[in-house]
Amino acid sequence: MINNWSIPDRFQILALLKYLLITFASLVTYTDIANAKSILPPVPNIDATSFVLIDANSQVILAEHNAEARVAPASLTKIMTALLVEEEVKAGRAGYNEETEVSVKAWRTGGSKMFIREGTKVSIGDLLRGVIVQSGNDASIALAEHIAGGEAEFAYMMNEKARRLGLRNTNFVNATGLPSDDHYSTANDLARLTIELIKNHPNHYEIYAERSFEYNGINQTNRNKLLWRDLSVDGVKTGYTKKAGYCLVASAKRDGMRLVSVVLGTASDQDRMKESQKLLSFGFRNYDTQLLYRANSEITRLKVFYGKSDAVSIIAPTDVYVTAPRGDLESAVTELSVPKHLEAPINKNDVIGSLAVVLAGEDEVMYETKVLAADEIREANLFGKVSDFFYLFYSELFGE
Repeated sequence: MINNWSIPDRFQILALLKYLLITFASLVTYTDIANAKSILPPVPNIDATSFVLIDANSQVILAEHNAEARVAPASLTKIMTALLVEEEVKAGRAGYNEETEVSVKAWRTGGSKMFIREGTKVSIGDLLRGVIVQSGNDASIALAEHIAGGEAEFAYMMNEKARRLGLRNTNFVNATGLPSDDHYSTANDLARLTIELIKNHPNHYEIYAERSFEYNGINQTNRNKLLWRDLSVDGVKTGYTKKAGYCLVASAKRDGMRLVSVVLGTASDQDRMKESQKLLSFGFRNYDTQLLYRANSEITRLKVFYGKSDAVSIIAPTDVYVTAPRGDLESAVTELSVPKHLEAPINKNDVIGSLAVVLAGEDEVMYETKVLAADEIREANLFGKVSDFFYLFYSELFGE
């Protein structure tokens, strides 16, 4: 019996209880730390004038330095050149088998070449590979002249496309990327341009993975050597001028996650590959991206008052991707902000509210988008509104 215990026995029991409490508290503390937000290593040192690393789906920036600084883009310009030609083909205003006659200007242009000859006819399909794989300045001008009638007119189209894409720090004066004071872009703008290419022109993007192209008996390998060094890399473009330095836009996909890196102004061909690979490895090692909702798929259904239908499906206008440090996505939660009482009439694609994604216990919003009505909900007749009227009346009256 307890009353018969000696004092030493009681001290031993108290000591045991104290030990158990301390152990339990330490376990709770350990659990809290384990569930806390992940601790990330710093971005690796990148020896470049400017750089950026972006998740192509969520468009979250994972690393950057001077990403908005205007610099000479060199042959990275050709990403826009080829994109515009692809859009002309997609719109039916040009065809891959369509031929264009090579002008004197295209033939005489210096720098990297496809080696097309003046007066010969070359197909749009071959010229595109000459631009993308061989980085041919001659091919770029031949395409510009065919599509717009001249390189200056084509540059106007390039700038209009840049404006529509929201590339605010980009201006083109030629189709090649040859140096000019008014020809500039940024790491961030080039990344956004590349994401547009990958997402909306996937078949065209496949050309960027081709390792070589032969024309007129001359076989040239793709200058993007990451295609050999890292099998997850499937594009996109190199660039070099004395003013720009060695530049590389690269993209890789691993386990469904796609990253785009832009490295500008490195000292050598080897450096642009090495620095790009460091960025891509940093992103894949430390971050995850998850698809939460497909565009136009139902997120939930909301009660509708005074309508011929009593509920409406809520959708997101675009795919909802979230990028976060590895392990943190397990605690991601969605928060839907919509009116307390939704009333008809509702038009299809009306903005109903917003969807935010946050980490549990954190205030920072990881992703936010508007949500839309998937269907039209017409207003009910007077008889159909009566029950809803009384429901809302009593709800307000009794605070429900």
